[in-house]
Amino acid sequence: MNDISFTRRGLLGVSAGIAAAAPLLGSAMLSPAFAAAPMLGAARPVVYRFPLGKFEVTTIFDGGVALDGPHPIFGANQDAAAVAAYAEANNLPGTRMEIGFTPVIVNTGKELVLFDTGNGDRRRPNAGALLSRLAEAGYKADQIDVVVLTHFHPDHIGGMMEDGKPAFPNARYVTGQIEYDFWSAPDKADNPVGKLVKSNIVPVAGKTTFLGNEGSVASGITSIAAFGHTPGHMAYHIESEGKRLLLIGDSCNHFVMSMQRPDWHVRFDMDKDGAAATRKKVLSMAAADRILITGYHMPFPAVGYVEAMGEGFRWNGASYQPFL
Repeated sequence: MNDISFTRRGLLGVSAGIAAAAPLLGSAMLSPAFAAAPMLGAARPVVYRFPLGKFEVTTIFDGGVALDGPHPIFGANQDAAAVAAYAEANNLPGTRMEIGFTPVIVNTGKELVLFDTGNGDRRRPNAGALLSRLAEAGYKADQIDVVVLTHFHPDHIGGMMEDGKPAFPNARYVTGQIEYDFWSAPDKADNPVGKLVKSNIVPVAGKTTFLGNEGSVASGITSIAAFGHTPGHMAYHIESEGKRLLLIGDSCNHFVMSMQRPDWHVRFDMDKDGAAATRKKVLSMAAADRILITGYHMPFPAVGYVEAMGEGFRWNGASYQPFL
């Protein structure tokens, strides 16, 4: 390597050269060819796929809605200022939040199983993107063999129909018997959810398998009673070659407010105390057995782990674990 020496005279010479070239450089830097790149707008991932034994799991972002919160949607039984302060302590805005929606597809090798159908055309353009994003995930609607519904809230069944016809024309359906009986009852005919059930669920009842507290969807996929959020809300355990995934649906609706404070009331939970008990049961199982979980309203890609933390649990978003 050649020796490089710096002398005062040499440095002065370099400085003089730069000074002499400065006018030329200045005009070049102002040239349109060097203009700043245009703003392109926000972008976020919408498809995430990982192996689970011989299965393949894909999560798809159906969209999200921004709204005021977290109080009183979360922590309705708490002081509003305390909830806002807790959000801020967790690096979240104290008065604004987003609720995202993440349906899940499991390819068992024999069947393509979709869990929940998103908002459909109910909240477009901010949500209701499942059908368009199926193509980005490499699928077509007519390839879906099974549609599993965790429960019947509109953001889960809004995508069942498209233009009055089944959005997944070749699918069979699976859901809980208790959930169906509750929302399809005559006394729910004027209820907004009851009306949506009548238009989106009742027409396919003849192609639907109704499960009790526990039941099989397909080999390796079984339901778990997770009542409280709605009367017949279900979670699902998915397993292939010893690899496990717990699909918790709406058992937990926020990765901080519901997970770290499972006793805090949630507006969307029909049985507030029952839902809190279910949260603790489901999250305790996931934490104790270190099971990978996916939750419909967890931050996309909505896949991670939970660990016990004081009176609640902490969300740990997955990184490379599912791919090893």
